[in-house]
Amino acid sequence: MQMTRDFSHYVKEFAPGQAHIDFAVEGVNCAGCMSKIERGLSSIPDVTLARVNLTDRRLAVEWNTGALDPAQFVDRLAELGYKAYPFEPVRAEVAEVNESRFLLRCLGVAAFAAMNVMMLSIPVWSGNVSDMIPEQRDFFHWLSALVVLPAAAYAGQPFFRSAYRALRARSVNMDVPISIGVILALAMSVVETIHHAEHAYFDAAIMLLSFLLVGRYLDQSMRRRTRAVAGNLAALKSEMATKFVGVDEVREMPIAAIRPGDMVLLRPGERCAVDGTVVEGRSEIDQSLITGETLYAPAEPGTPVYAGTLNVSGALRVRVAATSEGTLLAEITRLLENAVQARSRYVRLADRASRLYAPVVHATALLTVLGWVAFGATWHDAIVTGIAVLIITCPCALGLAIPMVQTVAAGALFRAGVLLNSGDAIERAASVTTVVFDKTGTLTLPELDVVNTASVPVEIVALAGRLALASHHPVAAAVARASQAKAPLAGVIEEPGRGVRCVVDNVDVRLGSPLFCDAEQQANAILGQDPEVSVVAFSRGAERYVFAVRQRLRPDAAAVIAALHQRGIATEILSGDRESAVRHAAAALGVMTWRAGVGPADKIARLEELKRSNIQVMMVGDGLNDAPALAAATVSMSPVSAAHLSQAAADLVFLGNELAPVAAAIDLSRKALYLMRQNLWLAIGYNVLAVPIAILGFATPLIAAAAMSGSSVLVMLNALRARRAA
Repeated sequence: MQMTRDFSHYVKEFAPGQAHIDFAVEGVNCAGCMSKIERGLSSIPDVTLARVNLTDRRLAVEWNTGALDPAQFVDRLAELGYKAYPFEPVRAEVAEVNESRFLLRCLGVAAFAAMNVMMLSIPVWSGNVSDMIPEQRDFFHWLSALVVLPAAAYAGQPFFRSAYRALRARSVNMDVPISIGVILALAMSVVETIHHAEHAYFDAAIMLLSFLLVGRYLDQSMRRRTRAVAGNLAALKSEMATKFVGVDEVREMPIAAIRPGDMVLLRPGERCAVDGTVVEGRSEIDQSLITGETLYAPAEPGTPVYAGTLNVSGALRVRVAATSEGTLLAEITRLLENAVQARSRYVRLADRASRLYAPVVHATALLTVLGWVAFGATWHDAIVTGIAVLIITCPCALGLAIPMVQTVAAGALFRAGVLLNSGDAIERAASVTTVVFDKTGTLTLPELDVVNTASVPVEIVALAGRLALASHHPVAAAVARASQAKAPLAGVIEEPGRGVRCVVDNVDVRLGSPLFCDAEQQANAILGQDPEVSVVAFSRGAERYVFAVRQRLRPDAAAVIAALHQRGIATEILSGDRESAVRHAAAALGVMTWRAGVGPADKIARLEELKRSNIQVMMVGDGLNDAPALAAATVSMSPVSAAHLSQAAADLVFLGNELAPVAAAIDLSRKALYLMRQNLWLAIGYNVLAVPIAILGFATPLIAAAAMSGSSVLVMLNALRARRAA
């Protein structure tokens, strides 16, 4: 059967005669990797560009249209030692990247202008302003205006646009006082310069924008990077399907190019990428990602299969099901959407603070102006004082208080093996009082392991492992891993649905089902002691051995559960697996509350029950059936091995085989939330001290800008404490 790969779905026409494709690449860790990949691909004739982004682990390749097959790039990268998959950025990510670049340009313009205008202000600061020649003072003021006015018009766009949208919607946000303060400071500075006044406040306005843009960029950058990581994880899932394009020809294609009615091939050891029905072949399928059930189910013509199903033994020909609201994936997606909408009522800490902040600032500045006029001051002096109040209360510290802590905490979480998938996940994780775990693939490792190698001779384990390397069966793969075998035996014959065999030293050796190896008696003895295990038999001549295989609990699962209990956090298990399997796991981990055989709707119902009791729930799961529950929980986590839909629904994704990142996420989030609140109080305390000074007229707009800068530095330094848990 001929096999080809079709990546045309991912190819874009970048320019006339130029094709473009993006790849997510595994293993890119340094500048040396970048150089190696770029040189390796650039050496291919007709390739016009090969560029690696180290931050996102993305590779962009351009070539002369029609000259090359994109599959060649994947093959070339494999030769260089890198694994790559076509990447298709979602529209939301593209928009975030563009927004982040725009913010960075605004910050660059504001910072450049601020540095230059500060240099122009040195002559004014270095002497008595009133003793300066008016023409000289006006020259420096006009020169400052020439630098600052266009810079502020460009750099202030993120705030001006946001403020305009808020006012048009008849509401107020933090960007409204920022915009008013900047515009009034600039306008007053122009008026002061025209009237040859001693002071202008161009430097204060542009400094204000610079500090605010730092906070805005940090917040945007953190969300962009976490979305980029999530996008890479999705791409590295290799969501491809093998489609029949002829009687004896199959082609590997992206799922997006598969249509209802198409025929796809599902080989042993492969995970199904579509919903469909078996039309030819017999096998066993692992539906643990879908239902949580760990026992294999038989698959034969007429058996429905779903995306995420693992084919265990024989090859299957599957017809892709017609798109329907009645499919399993559609049902899960509906539950997921409902759960996301329910959780969207959560309001971020920064948003809650801004709701109170904006009206208070406006009222304070207005009352200051009216108060000064009432006590006989001129409108000019009253407005200057009002501007000082707006600037000194401008939310630079407030704007930095949350995103700065989030950025530092995100780095700490990454070092602990946790990736943020949601901007407000830290705040929600800090409030958790109960952690609900799925079992299969979450408390247990996603791969099967042999649990009785100690009772089998070492040489038998090694020989069985070499034989297992020739099989696609996941149980055989467990034997191969247990033996750490490197090279398969020669002349191995695979009998679909039964096992593999070959001749070694004139002796027949077999690995497969107990019936195939004539080891049913030994297998029944093991199953009688532990009905939860799967078995694979091995025979060499008259010798018979049986390997017991099961999903192991994560190595530190019991310790992490105990640590959560010590912190006063309750734990539960909600699993779609059999009662006996869930009971065994709960007993081994010390979890007193558990439920077995539950579906997606049942999990959501239990989470809603807990939430009605004012319990803040973290859901940790990996299967498609967990996705709605992940979205319904207060906060959620998934392992990196989870189904793509589950990762998309989760607020945090943890790496590695250990469960420790769950406890680390809660600890670091609690520390981060404490620092967020502390920063908010620092910002409020600063305003309590500074605002009366500005209201009484003791702070010019320039002094107000300097005081505002000091408060920003203070909250930034305090945020650095989020690098480690308390």
